[in-house]
Amino acid sequence: MQSHCGQWVQIRTTILPPDARAEAIPAETREVPLEMRIKGWQVSPETATTGDTVEVRSTLGRHYRGQLEAINPPYGHDFGAAIPELLEAGEQARAILSQGKEAT
Repeated sequence: MQSHCGQWVQIRTTILPPDARAEAIPAETREVPLEMRIKGWQVSPETATTGDTVEVRSTLGRHYRGQLEAINPPYGHDFGAAIPELLEAGEQARAILSQGKEAT
């Protein structure tokens, strides 16, 4: 699929390669590059395909260059998988708080 100038796209670029990562971060984190993903309107080239280097203009008007990752990317986020221990802690906290209300 090809993207065109003015189309909403997502790019990816490497900020720091693994050998430039700080020593203070965990080893498994240091082993991978620090990457940035940006969504914006494609400025150049006129047409591109996934993996090509393109320039985008963000909603704030900043220009970035990187590899085209997605054309018309969806908005999406989540909070990850449920953590059973936190669910249980929430139940326990509610029980403790409800006991306090009964005492007053």
